[in-house]
Amino acid sequence: MKRRTIVQTSLAASLVAGMVALNLLEHDQPSFARDIPWRPTAWPFPRDAWLPGRAWRRGTLEVYVRPKLGFCGNCETGVTTDDEVDRVTDVDLLDERFVPAREGRPVHIGPLSGRARLYRYERATGGTRHVEGIAVSQRCDLVIAVIAGNLLDERDRTAAYRFLQSETVLAWLSQQLEGR
Repeated sequence: MKRRTIVQTSLAASLVAGMVALNLLEHDQPSFARDIPWRPTAWPFPRDAWLPGRAWRRGTLEVYVRPKLGFCGNCETGVTTDDEVDRVTDVDLLDERFVPAREGRPVHIGPLSGRARLYRYERATGGTRHVEGIAVSQRCDLVIAVIAGNLLDERDRTAAYRFLQSETVLAWLSQQLEGR
């Protein structure tokens, strides 16, 4: 084979391999990204009227969860409107200048049901960040979750919701709501 043929064949093979890799990344997370575990982190927010919750991180995703016992505004129906989600979620602990980015939607965390809403805010260092505020309830007890990260990427949002449905989170919530 001539040197020119070998070089052209190598370049063509590299180009095909690169296109295949980009196609896989576009349609599925690479296996190394799926294997990153959720790690507990310290509750980052200052003390307030409610007990601190739990926080976890996986790559650039952060999940914060805490109960607000006896706080649900409507014990019969739970959280059913975007106004309630705006009022009760802890998104303001990340930044008080948050604004809704979309209409809310019904959600479940284990047996608890409620509503979630996507918000955005401008970071002090520049750039926009998205967070999702989630409020679910059991009788008169509220559970708040906040997901921060690249939530415009549906894979990241799905990963965070799967974690909220995991045994790790559900067992902790069950312990917090035990006997209530």
